[in-house]
Amino acid sequence: MANDLLASMVVAIWLYLLVARGGFWLAAERDGDVPPWQSRWPDVIAIIPARDEADCIGATISSLLRQDYAGSLRVILVDDQSRDATSAAARSAAAAIGAAERVVVVSGRALPAGWTGKLWAQHQGVEIAEQAAAPPTYLLFTDADIVYAPDALRSLVAHAEAGGFVLTSLMAKLRCQSFAERLFVPAFIFFFQMLYPFAWANAPRRGTAAAAGGCMLVRRDALAAAGGIAAIRNALIDDCALAKRLKQRGPIWIGLTERVRSIRAYAHVGDIRRMVARTAYAQLRYSPVLLAGTVCGLGITYLAPVALAVFAGGLAQFLGIFVWLLMAFAFRPTLRFYGLSGLWGLALPLIAGIYLAFTLDSAYQHARGRGGMWKGRAQANLSELR
Repeated sequence: MANDLLASMVVAIWLYLLVARGGFWLAAERDGDVPPWQSRWPDVIAIIPARDEADCIGATISSLLRQDYAGSLRVILVDDQSRDATSAAARSAAAAIGAAERVVVVSGRALPAGWTGKLWAQHQGVEIAEQAAAPPTYLLFTDADIVYAPDALRSLVAHAEAGGFVLTSLMAKLRCQSFAERLFVPAFIFFFQMLYPFAWANAPRRGTAAAAGGCMLVRRDALAAAGGIAAIRNALIDDCALAKRLKQRGPIWIGLTERVRSIRAYAHVGDIRRMVARTAYAQLRYSPVLLAGTVCGLGITYLAPVALAVFAGGLAQFLGIFVWLLMAFAFRPTLRFYGLSGLWGLALPLIAGIYLAFTLDSAYQHARGRGGMWKGRAQANLSELR
């Protein structure tokens, strides 16, 4: 009887996820073809916060400066007190293609209390952009490990102008080469879309708001009206915090893309663990109650079907197998986007279980005073100021 009840619960959960959760699993929101835009192309300034990014920043700078964009595009790199040759690598990349005059490299000021490092660097970049003789219409917030196809900015701006979006964000396609990346990266995208269904984020009447911090095209006037970067200065999940504020100012849009890619490598499982542990407990607002609820919820949603399929009998076993296959089916569009076999979908319960362990580790690191660790800084305590 207990097994039958549990089986009924997991069936209900997965039917809800597939039918009533914004179709997140279809991975259907994508940038597609460049929308037509015949008017003058607005000015854009790209702002890159960078800390210890000498290995990646050259490729990012080069891809931006090579954009097939008819309007003005300039780049501001804020070197957030790097301990390597980040600034030199950025200048060298710009000089190598004869575009040094389009790049401003500044040394970031000391991190003040109450700010995360990335947001403080972005804030300084916005200050410089605002002081320009002709401030831009758009700011492109991008990470130091992101590379752009030549038509990426043209597509972004055309899409933003056509839709009147105050925020247009593309989920950069993450590197998916090592075993650890193939195991965890597609699931990361799947889970992100489950938390923030893109169709709901893109619907003006819904409260859901999401953005992908690696690539966010923002209207400068809307950002100023929303209080600027200072309004979210202590947010660890800064992209979604910014999306929430900007959605109050106008429509936003987020989608998947092939045009924008991350070149940051996650060669080992430990690399993925650190990435997830940095923000997972922040997502739960540092609440032990929400953590316990998450453990319970993930256990029932992903692990219970396998337990029923292996250890139960009769109807409960049949439903366990059915749900296990159903979740593998739901995972297929994301796996296909990353060029992986649908057979990886059968491992989704295992992957979810490991992500659950990473989330518990995030809470443990927070308890140790090492929450939100990034490039030598523990920043989780800042988010508790919200």
